[in-house]
Amino acid sequence: MNRHYEAALEFQRFFQERGWRFCVIGGVAIMRWGELRTTQDVDLSLLTGFGEEEKFIDALLARFASRRENAAEFALRHRVLTLRASNGLDVDIALAALPYEEEMIGRATPFDYESDVSLVTCSAEDLVVLKAFAARPQDWRDVEGILIRQGERLDWGYIRTHLPPLCELKEAPEIMDRLNELRRSTAV
Repeated sequence: MNRHYEAALEFQRFFQERGWRFCVIGGVAIMRWGELRTTQDVDLSLLTGFGEEEKFIDALLARFASRRENAAEFALRHRVLTLRASNGLDVDIALAALPYEEEMIGRATPFDYESDVSLVTCSAEDLVVLKAFAARPQDWRDVEGILIRQGERLDWGYIRTHLPPLCELKEAPEIMDRLNELRRSTAV
């Protein structure tokens, strides 16, 4: 089994055993919706809400190795818990709380990566929103890959509803311009 799938599956089972709401995001989700590429870690989004994060963090730190000192403090400050799967792979868990994040997790669906590996991943539209919002060079390459592979199957109304408010929070309205430019350039 692919090491990334193995790590994602380990965390997915841990979350499911507790009835926690989550989805796979990042490079593993790109493998479903975009152009195949290598990835160094596994990224998940875990719905913790605001004010309840510590119970999730404590349970995760009791089971998985942390990748940094003061992991709980870092996670509470930056809303990302950095852990290591039992196979040694790095795992980043985004502590989700915003209404958009809750909706994204609610829209997530399972996908069979291998015959014995089904992972709950975010939708292609949500991956575009997340990657465009992050706006790093690799993220833009990922968005382009999703646009090429998914084309007009993407729900642009959904993307145009959810990305602009996040761009406002980041004070980066140019993100929408870049996304629209990429959409035009990848249209077939």
